[in-house]
Amino acid sequence: MPSRLVIIPTFNESSNIEELLRRLFKYIPDISVLVIDDNSPDGTSELCHRLQSRYPELHIYRRDMKLGLGSAYRLGFAWGLERGYSELIEMDADHSHRVRDLAAMLDIHSKDPRIGLVIGSRWMPGGAIINWPRRRELLSRTANRYVQLMLGTKVKDSTSGLRIYSAETLRAIDLHTIRSEGYSFQIEMTRAVIEAGKTIKEVPITFRERENGVSKMSSAIVREALLMVTIWGLKRFIKR
Repeated sequence: MPSRLVIIPTFNESSNIEELLRRLFKYIPDISVLVIDDNSPDGTSELCHRLQSRYPELHIYRRDMKLGLGSAYRLGFAWGLERGYSELIEMDADHSHRVRDLAAMLDIHSKDPRIGLVIGSRWMPGGAIINWPRRRELLSRTANRYVQLMLGTKVKDSTSGLRIYSAETLRAIDLHTIRSEGYSFQIEMTRAVIEAGKTIKEVPITFRERENGVSKMSSAIVREALLMVTIWGLKRFIKR
């Protein structure tokens, strides 16, 4: 069995998922892929099932309804830990994350397995974004600076969704206490890794805005992240 599990939550990603799977299985060694699909009406899970004959290490978990990013990753982590994977990887389905960047991150992690979390960072030297509107860029930069201020962390891109967790790190976290669903899930997991005393390494990546399909970003996701970070920050200041 491969030692690496790439977890990909999907909702209406039939225009993207086949090419992403082709690249992953061609260029990333020693992997399995778990697609967690929230009952996509565009046939994403059906397409993945057809592709299983081509990719024996492709697994599909179809949920009955749209349940959110955070719950998908919690499910994926539990699924992977139960089966003994040593590296559990988060990746978007829409080609915003490049397979070549994941390969570089895995190479860094393999050289130092003591790293608990490798984050693909857009906002460190060497990181870049392609085809984002200026307003979206300012929102992300400002949000990450607010996270640094409120949580007292030096992580430059706490909202990044391209990540490699060691199994040891995930076992050190009580995943049942991680409640966020939107992009605040990434912030909450970053916070949990720090509180568990595990090392975080940021690696520069190039993030590309999707060309096919519809972005899942919404004002509700932004509000959830702002509220949760504020609550966590206030709790931190009260403890002082």
